[in-house]
Amino acid sequence: MDFDIPQKKKKRVILDTDAKNEVDDQFAIVHALLTPSFDLRGIIPAHFGTRKSSTSMEDSRKEIDLLLDLMGIAERVHLANGAVRALPDENTPVDSPGARLIIEEALKDDPAPLYIAFLGPLTDMASALLLCPEIARRNVRVVWIGGRDWPCGGKEYNLSNDVFAANVVFKSSVQVWQIPRNVYRMMPVSYAELWTKVHPYGKIGAYLTENVIRFNNDDSDISRPAEYRILGDSPAIGVMLYEDCGEWEWRPAPDFDANMRYLHAGKNRPIRVYKNIDSRFILEDFYAKLQMFSRKE
Repeated sequence: MDFDIPQKKKKRVILDTDAKNEVDDQFAIVHALLTPSFDLRGIIPAHFGTRKSSTSMEDSRKEIDLLLDLMGIAERVHLANGAVRALPDENTPVDSPGARLIIEEALKDDPAPLYIAFLGPLTDMASALLLCPEIARRNVRVVWIGGRDWPCGGKEYNLSNDVFAANVVFKSSVQVWQIPRNVYRMMPVSYAELWTKVHPYGKIGAYLTENVIRFNNDDSDISRPAEYRILGDSPAIGVMLYEDCGEWEWRPAPDFDANMRYLHAGKNRPIRVYKNIDSRFILEDFYAKLQMFSRKE
């Protein structure tokens, strides 16, 4: 980057991502890697259930490795594999290097908050809480892309891949910032925008753009859009960079039933729920950082 951020102003960040699930995690990962105010402590490859793959966590790991190789920074980033499957119930963790990384960072005597962004299921956060309940009392902020629209809830992909984990996290005392489906869908980009503002900028820019078009053009799923994509994971980067990158309010955390509906018993502590997002700020910041990175490379 062409500017420096003082170390004491940087935010400790861990990214937990089901990177191979679709094609939007990749934009959020690259954006996080290019953000100088993030002190990135590691990336955790996450599973995304078994509907698309029986090796989904390993698939995510390979996709992250590919992104790092395309950017030429593989040796600079710590990766810790997450859980290979969802929690079997609300009391049993799925131990993994990723969950242990969360615990290690959360327990550090560091005045800076630890932001942990989850772009898929909450399995690794729930496992960390079950393995070490003390971290719920530490200065940790869980930023989650997931859950259906408030106040009713319902079927949503990230939540569906581990409802037990979501209940563990929402019932805990850890601070949660939720970006539900109606908000994370406020991030559409067109092919023309990607082709002019992303594709020309290095191997990574070309890959991100071509990957979206290739994914959408897959004839096996005719429901995929023809000329745009929603970059639904990027709001997590936006709110860590600028927490008022959208309107939000504190609401008592719900529980989730088997159908992923919200149960508002009012017994859990409040969480921050975003109501909208500033897509302009997020996208323009990403485009500018990608261009600066490409120029430097």
